[in-house]
Amino acid sequence: MNVFLKDIVPAAQNNINTRFIILDKARSSETAANGKSCIALAADETAAVHIQLWGEECDAFEAGDIVKLSNGIFSYVRNSGLVLRAGKRGKMEKIGEFTIAFVETPNVSEIQWNPDPENPKRYIQNGAVSAYSRVFPPLP
Repeated sequence: MNVFLKDIVPAAQNNINTRFIILDKARSSETAANGKSCIALAADETAAVHIQLWGEECDAFEAGDIVKLSNGIFSYVRNSGLVLRAGKRGKMEKIGEFTIAFVETPNVSEIQWNPDPENPKRYIQNGAVSAYSRVFPPLP
């Protein structure tokens, strides 16, 4: 079952099935330890999020691509903050181009999350750091 981006929460498990459009993509960086990676701005009709792309994913997706994510994970990545990614168990695939309604705010990567006092394995929102992406400027 697909979830809307506004409904994803940080978790240490691959359980997010969703679809989104890629709005913008930063240039790739490469390290000996981790290989090639890049950050992209993605959105659906409810929210936006930063996407972490690894290896071949960096070249496989461009702005305007509609992507289906299966078994994704929304978690903290060093130097990138909270990002949605396929991880080792997930899969991203292009399912179309330019035919999806989207919003740029709220950006769920820009929300501050705290552990739920009643269940430390869950996170709850503690306010937005920024309504829009601080990595990518708003679209005109």
